[in-house]
Amino acid sequence: MEQKLIGLLLGDEEDWPSAFEMLAERLKKPLKYRRKNFQIEVDRIRIHPFNLRDSTRYDLVIDRLAYWHFNPREWLKKTALINNVYLLNNPFSFQSMEKHSAYCAMIRLGLNIPETILVPSKIGPDSTKYPATSAKYHDLFDLTEVAKELKYPFYMKPFDGGGWRGVSKVRDEAELARTYDESGQMLMHLQAGLEDYEVFVRSLAIGPQVSSFHYDPEQPPHGRYVIDHQFLDQQKGREAQIITKTINAFFRWDFNSCECILKDGILSPIDFANACPDIAVTSLHYYFPWAIKALMAWSIYCVVSERSMRITMDIEKYFKIADSDRSYEEKLAAYEKMADKHFETKRFEEFRGTVLKDLDEIMWELVQTEEFNQMIAQTVRGMFPEHEHDEFIAHFQGLLKHWVDSENF
Repeated sequence: MEQKLIGLLLGDEEDWPSAFEMLAERLKKPLKYRRKNFQIEVDRIRIHPFNLRDSTRYDLVIDRLAYWHFNPREWLKKTALINNVYLLNNPFSFQSMEKHSAYCAMIRLGLNIPETILVPSKIGPDSTKYPATSAKYHDLFDLTEVAKELKYPFYMKPFDGGGWRGVSKVRDEAELARTYDESGQMLMHLQAGLEDYEVFVRSLAIGPQVSSFHYDPEQPPHGRYVIDHQFLDQQKGREAQIITKTINAFFRWDFNSCECILKDGILSPIDFANACPDIAVTSLHYYFPWAIKALMAWSIYCVVSERSMRITMDIEKYFKIADSDRSYEEKLAAYEKMADKHFETKRFEEFRGTVLKDLDEIMWELVQTEEFNQMIAQTVRGMFPEHEHDEFIAHFQGLLKHWVDSENF
């Protein structure tokens, strides 16, 4: 029996890791693949000093921490380079490909990125060299003139993004001046707003598995994912999925979300460098079981098939398509073909349908357990005021009951 160990690198969240562990426990029977038997184990990773030559027990790591915690971020890089551990997100491209570079790359691929302008930070770096450099080489500019390339309202947001940090809607010149003053040392984008849009789409991707959701960013976090299965027609639904897979394959991200806005028949990606996406039960609610199943299926496939970690990027072949005279639709089709090759989509789907053929039913049964209901209750108690506990426990348990009833088992 060959054991494979999946490590969870976590912050303060308890909901999805607990659900993932519950599901893994119910999948404890040996998995047979290519004449071998595998046992899958899950472990929460501890943080401590490490020698760069240290070995590790882990075969794969799911990271929800290193985007803000530097010690585990550097440990991830070490495990990829020294230990050949499979990481669901390439830490090298995730660290360097912040929102700005991601926008640039996808503009090059011909995606419908809204007009975006980078402006110097209001306050320069804390360096004794900055004043002299600024005096010699920085062009003075009128921010209101720069902004005339866009129409009000538009958005000001940090070039590196992260959890809606520093994002502001700018409605007029006074708001522009105030928001820029408040940005301090942050380097900011001005990005055209897509007002009066038809629908806001958020796609969550785990490996080649993509699910697109109707999303309402104006709602509080627990109300943003709208239960709506008919909000996109088939063509636009496919386009949203292809865009998401393309972005992830390009940057070597296996676990990411992509936000798009559909307006006047054009699907425009606006935020897609989210390689540690939120999958909390209080966010996804009805869609939470899909995310946990998808995460489990892809993780097991990667360790059992001994999929190699992709550290380096292969962008030239994408640019070759981008620079061709193909139509937008033809380019998307070509990008999808490369993405499916990268993610081994056909091979994974065969694995999912045979080795993990019971996964859907096992998840369905798990959601109906008292253990799962207690996880929801504990999560609500940690997030909401005491006087709202009963209301929201019933709310989220009811949405998961709705999911159970909608499945055919």
